[in-house]
Amino acid sequence: MDAALRRRLLGLAGLGVRARNAVVGVDQVRAAAQSGALRVALVAGDVSRHSRDKIVPMLTAKGILTVDGFTASELGGVAGREATAVIGIVDAQLAKGIRGALRPAGE
Repeated sequence: MDAALRRRLLGLAGLGVRARNAVVGVDQVRAAAQSGALRVALVAGDVSRHSRDKIVPMLTAKGILTVDGFTASELGGVAGREATAVIGIVDAQLAKGIRGALRPAGE
C-alpha cells in the first residue's frame, strides 16, 4: 500500500471514529461483526497473534472486508489512543468510500 492510500484510509477511519461511525478495539469490532453492523475493518499487522486470532477468522467467516498494512500506533493515532489492533467501520457510506479508495483508478 502506498503512502497516499495509507493516509487516505487512515483519514477516513479517523472521520468515522469522530462521527461515531466506527468502533475501536477487538471486543467492539467482534460485537459489531456478530450483530451484522460491521462493514469494513482496518487491522494492524503488528499486533499480538492472540489479538489477530480473535478477530481475523471471524471477519473472514462473515465475509467482511479487512484491510491490512497499518501499524497499531497508526490506527491508535486516528482513534485517539496510543495503539489499537483494529478499527471497524459500521457506516455504509463510509465503508463505500473506503472500498472506492482501494479500487485501482479506472475501475
